[in-house]
Amino acid sequence: MTDISQNPVPDTPVKIALVTGASRGIGAALALALAKTHHVVAVARTTGALEELDDRIQAQGGAATLAPLDVTNEGAMQHLCLSIFERWGHIDTWVHTAIHGAPLAPAGHVDTKDFDKSIACNLTATQRLITYVAPLLSVAPDGKAVFLDDDAAGKSFFGSYGASKAAQMALVRSWQAETVKTGPKVIIHQPAPMPSSLRARFFPGEDRTKLMDAEGQAARVMDLLK
Repeated sequence: MTDISQNPVPDTPVKIALVTGASRGIGAALALALAKTHHVVAVARTTGALEELDDRIQAQGGAATLAPLDVTNEGAMQHLCLSIFERWGHIDTWVHTAIHGAPLAPAGHVDTKDFDKSIACNLTATQRLITYVAPLLSVAPDGKAVFLDDDAAGKSFFGSYGASKAAQMALVRSWQAETVKTGPKVIIHQPAPMPSSLRARFFPGEDRTKLMDAEGQAARVMDLLK
């Protein structure tokens, strides 16, 4: 991970976008779109994918700080947010797309490790990140946080993913209701189905030509941020 605190401080204020889950899909598309107006702090577990994203951001004249970290690592997330505070003092936009999609299984056959991992990534990590990121968003002039919804809860065989995602969104909606008057603004968006690797595992054999690409979905989210 780049040591954020060692970067030189610019003469003019910089808009900062934190993207957790930035290595692929809509997370990468949003990081690329935000990099046109923000310095992007891109978080994901896959170093190679982050480096590819960085190449694309640089090619369009933007800049990013790569953080190859697991969002479930509490200490790493604390250190990252502290480094952002020491370097820039705020976050203008936080986009959270990190997700664990456990294999589909009947409710009575859900693997315990898969269920625990789903809760750790989709719910617990989100709760911790809200705690760490909220103060950084609150000191920005117009701080915003973006979360992606899903309608998988209650569907057959989606027990681990659906339950953990529903719990995540219940938490996010509480935060959204609590911050209407005080900020930061919490935006919830449910994308149309996309040809992601996660969806390919959930729906093998699906005709992916009928799905909207990640860039199109990212454009919709960028409109909401405006």
